[in-house]
Amino acid sequence: MSLTGNAIVAQSGGPTAVINASACGAIQAALDSGDVTAVYGATNGILGVLQEDLFDIGAEKAETIEAMKWTPSAAIGSCRYKIKTEADLARIVDVFKAHDIRYFFYAGGNDSMDTADKVAKLAGSQDFEMRVIGIPKTIDNDLACTDHTPGYASVSKFLATQAMEAGRDTEALYTHDTATVMETMGRNAGWIAAATGVAHREAEDAPHLVYVPEVPVTFEKIAADCKEVLGRIGRIFVVAAEGLTDPDGEYLTSRTGAFAQDAFGHKQLGGIAELLSGVIEEKVGVKCRYIKHATAQRNAAHFASLVDRDEAYACGARAVELALAGESGWMVTMERKSSSPYEIELSRAQLSDVANGESKLPRAYVNEAGNHITDAMRDYVTPLMKGEVEVPIGDDGLPSFMRFERKPLDRKCAPWEPPK
Repeated sequence: MSLTGNAIVAQSGGPTAVINASACGAIQAALDSGDVTAVYGATNGILGVLQEDLFDIGAEKAETIEAMKWTPSAAIGSCRYKIKTEADLARIVDVFKAHDIRYFFYAGGNDSMDTADKVAKLAGSQDFEMRVIGIPKTIDNDLACTDHTPGYASVSKFLATQAMEAGRDTEALYTHDTATVMETMGRNAGWIAAATGVAHREAEDAPHLVYVPEVPVTFEKIAADCKEVLGRIGRIFVVAAEGLTDPDGEYLTSRTGAFAQDAFGHKQLGGIAELLSGVIEEKVGVKCRYIKHATAQRNAAHFASLVDRDEAYACGARAVELALAGESGWMVTMERKSSSPYEIELSRAQLSDVANGESKLPRAYVNEAGNHITDAMRDYVTPLMKGEVEVPIGDDGLPSFMRFERKPLDRKCAPWEPPK
């Protein structure tokens, strides 16, 4: 079903090591199509649409666009902005009409898919023909309707390796720094923390203990587990997801003070490693260091998974294929056909189904004691982490990343007034 017009590619939410690869797949596929007349970027996601802050990606050098495949973070610009009013939605469609945007490709997580779904439905209600396709993205791996999400494999590969390396440090200095706690992202889902468990190949290997939000835990349980490991191998390396909860469903970090919240009302967590470090020193009686990678874990493109990068690119390209075929209101998904040999098939799910769902770590992926992973988790994540992305290195020995020149589009709408 042919539809001629311009396209916007936008990014939303926390960046990843491969979200730019997804955008690259969409951009290159759109530029190569006969129906998309121009490809624009919306600076800082849907906020850029509202502010009519658009630039011409098609005017960028081809090598700049190609370099998105190994550049981390969100090169177009991301945001965490919740659509608050019907006026916001109407403004978005007005901007699309003004610039003849007939294709909208939005890379993001649950909230982003909700935004895309609302935009698609409003455009349809106004008889404005356009096609909206979501591109999956989140390191948390908690999107519904897909086996996994681009970005997850790379953060898993990086943090599992960090556990291996820092674990050797704890091993070398076990008479002084007997315990280490490493914190991972993961508000309600423990996919990232669980992935680090793959590094535990032998009893000596870190991490010795892994805790995830899906299995409630107490400080007393953690202390008892640490004492057992300490008595067995003489040191302790713990991985803890930031969203650990107690049996009453309260975040363990809740006792550290009030939470800040993002634009969607999500509690901003963090600090579990420092908290558990103090608990271990008090209840186990050993010195304990803690590690918090913060945003570094989601932007580690220098050690990104090749499988992750290639799948991210394929999801972006597939989004364009769906739109050109006349589809709208879908998110690209990945359906696993086999783990050995590893094989997936790109599929699709309704944006509304993704927005209203959440994928939690299955209980079968955590051992009975609730303190490490099972072989099922190992089988699930290992194929995703394979291969390394080749990153060009500059004369100074550091990676070479791209940056857009950003030729702005002339504004055609009245200035946007944010809701009060």
